Amino acid sequence: MPNADFTATLAGNLPAIATILIVMAALALLEAAIPLRGRGRWNRVHLAPNLTLTGITFATNLFFNTALVLMLAWLASRQFGLAHWLGLGAVAAAALTVIGLDFSFYVAHVAMHKVPALWRFHRVHHSDPALDVTTTIRQHPGEGVIRYAFMGAFAVALGAPPAAFAIYRAWSALNGLAEHADIRLPLWLDNALSLVTASPNYHKVHHSRRVEETDTNYGNIFSFFDRLFGTCTPAVRGLQIEYGLDGCDDQTMQTTRSLLAMPFSAPAPPSPATRPPRTSPGRCCEDPCLDSRACP
Repeated sequence: MPNADFTATLAGNLPAIATILIVMAALALLEAAIPLRGRGRWNRVHLAPNLTLTGITFATNLFFNTALVLMLAWLASRQFGLAHWLGLGAVAAAALTVIGLDFSFYVAHVAMHKVPALWRFHRVHHSDPALDVTTTIRQHPGEGVIRYAFMGAFAVALGAPPAAFAIYRAWSALNGLAEHADIRLPLWLDNALSLVTASPNYHKVHHSRRVEETDTNYGNIFSFFDRLFGTCTPAVRGLQIEYGLDGCDDQTMQTTRSLLAMPFSAPAPPSPATRPPRTSPGRCCEDPCLDSRACP
């Protein structure tokens, strides 16, 4: 029965959430042992709202993930999608799925930076003045809808096998935790990893307040999409990044309530084509959390 299938699939996702929470805790311990910057005031301030948004994201993603897995299973039974049409074996279909869905992440990520209506939601993630493992899943529920819309479209077109989709989701989540964690890897190791994947320093560049850095390093699992499309900044720049968005540093704007209201609380950001260059630091314009990258 459809309801029984949905419930069973939903329950099957719970071990993945438990694994993510365990890895988050392990990385938090690692942050204390080998910190890149160490915990400061903002790490204490953002803890409660970040964990609350993480819990909300788990709940919404659990629903979206279950629905998408069931759809992929139904499509697989009808041999629909590129992997089936090409007659790929299990390993090749899994590789196509992982690479194709990681490309969908890249496309969605770029869109959320370039389309003002989408940036409204994604700026909740970028407004964090400190970066650590709790920032990873700090996102607005609306961003989850956006991400799953892109991912679902790609997964259906690819004919992604449900098992391969599960591999991608687990890999994506675990890499996301590692790249946000405030950990100091040996520079040679981080640089080597960044040639293939989004290493911790590589992704921290993306959380810069400077538009020329924020609008680079979009990749999640693989970094080669950034290299292919000219959006790559060397990972070594991640050692000296000022995190957050100008105008979002007031503690009252970093509460769970304020973050959930953020997409609806300010005028729409100007389109990317009309953004003047950022020439000075400081608070942004007159509207709190208005797209800081548009400030003169």
